[in-house]
Amino acid sequence: MNIDYPWHFDNKGRTATTGDNEHIRDMLEQLIFTSPGERVNRPELGTGVMQRVFAPNSPEIAAALQFTMQAAIQRWLGDLIELQGLMVESREALQLITIQYTVRRTGQDQVATLTREV
Repeated sequence: MNIDYPWHFDNKGRTATTGDNEHIRDMLEQLIFTSPGERVNRPELGTGVMQRVFAPNSPEIAAALQFTMQAAIQRWLGDLIELQGLMVESREALQLITIQYTVRRTGQDQVATLTREV
């Protein structure tokens, strides 16, 4: 079992745990919404997506952000998943990210939809 994210207690008062597929989704969320330099021992971890929320939007910027996110996923989680697709939408103060991937260990296809308001 893996520690659930965000950290919380379960109904027995213990640290909540989660299964493997949910843990991978949790790791994707942490990777996507972490800004580079935010983690002390891993300054390269992250995508910078949160810095783009209020920035001007254009097809070129969206493509660059998508490329950056794909590279981060492949670098940090490539041993766990095979990325099949990634879609990024910005709506005012909302980031909507849909990630399609295959879990390497089981061969299961998964879809994670991540949103963040700022």
